[in-house]
Amino acid sequence: MRPGTAGGGTLRPARLRPADFLRLGGTGLRTRPLRVFLSALGIAIGVAAMVAVVGISSSSRAEVDRRLDALGTNMLRVAPGRTPDGTATRLPQEAVPMIRRIGPVDRVAATGEVKDAAVYRNEHIPVGRTGSVEVAAAGAGLLPAVGGEVRAGRWLTEATEEYPAVVLGAQAARRLDVYTPGTRLWLGGTWFSLVGVLEPVPLAPEIDGSALVGWQAARTYLGFDGHPSTVYVRARDDRVSQVRAVLAATANPEKPNAVLVSRPSDALAAREATESTLTGLLLGLGSVALLVGGVGVGNTMVISVLERRPEIGLRRALGATSGQIRGQFVSESLLLSALGGLGGTVLGTAITAVFASVRGWPTQVPVWATAAGVAVTLLIGALAGLYPAVRAGRLTPTEALAGP
Repeated sequence: MRPGTAGGGTLRPARLRPADFLRLGGTGLRTRPLRVFLSALGIAIGVAAMVAVVGISSSSRAEVDRRLDALGTNMLRVAPGRTPDGTATRLPQEAVPMIRRIGPVDRVAATGEVKDAAVYRNEHIPVGRTGSVEVAAAGAGLLPAVGGEVRAGRWLTEATEEYPAVVLGAQAARRLDVYTPGTRLWLGGTWFSLVGVLEPVPLAPEIDGSALVGWQAARTYLGFDGHPSTVYVRARDDRVSQVRAVLAATANPEKPNAVLVSRPSDALAAREATESTLTGLLLGLGSVALLVGGVGVGNTMVISVLERRPEIGLRRALGATSGQIRGQFVSESLLLSALGGLGGTVLGTAITAVFASVRGWPTQVPVWATAAGVAVTLLIGALAGLYPAVRAGRLTPTEALAGP
């Protein structure tokens, strides 16, 4: 019988199944837990950064969509502009009733700038220290037109809008440090009673910093001229474009080119687009962190090959092929990267959930982001472990057992 034969047959190297490679890889990782943890942590940080960026961005978009669904995208804003020679214009006093005649229009409300009127907490505060709070006239239909809500007290009614009553926007209340209905405010040289404080109005942020008084009260007590400075229009959802096309000519027939018509919901959409650009930048930074983690995995595997040369030599002497040695180290690298990828995905999802919860947003982490995070880490693990695996597979038994 020839050496290397048994029972008349040639000895063949044992075949290793994928499960065997995974078991060998797991055994190699368990022998160096601290190094494995630190290497996996580098991968996890990169994956967590990418998943968290995508998750927070998606949650932000979901919040914007939710707010737009609640506030509506059918509101248009009309304001006076300038003539071609640069002269400022005013909307006519009849702008609101004229716009109301447009068929598809559901609601119309306006605010009017009250010039030379300021609001103070009391009459002893020096002139000019108003906290940048503007005074504006408003009608009873303003709040439903802009989708606003009252935080404390109540909104102006047909009764209170004729008397010295005032409602503060969210920022105005914070600047004046006044939140309690019934408080008296020194406004335009007259005592006004605070009847309500508003929640922030996303589609009309200019209202947040204003002190709003009734339209007739502004005429009676503050010398308001009756010209609207901003008109808010709610149109039927399917006719917004048509209404927008005729608003300028309807609001100011004499100077339609000097009327500014905008759609506030477009500003929220533009902000979302800006945040998407920032998301791309942050994803790039997360990719760099992931690449650094991949370099760490590669370094770990190179050191592992150097440290385990006797083991490699013994396995080669017992009949392990070069391919089996390469498969063992690639398996270790893939397992190490998978541990980091899974840990990073969990960490990134947790960061997204906490951030969204603090901001009051719906938590939304796209499935593709988590799947991509794990897939990318496996790819990086395969690439990082390829060179060390090839190097280990090239060692002959004598070279490996001889030591470095």
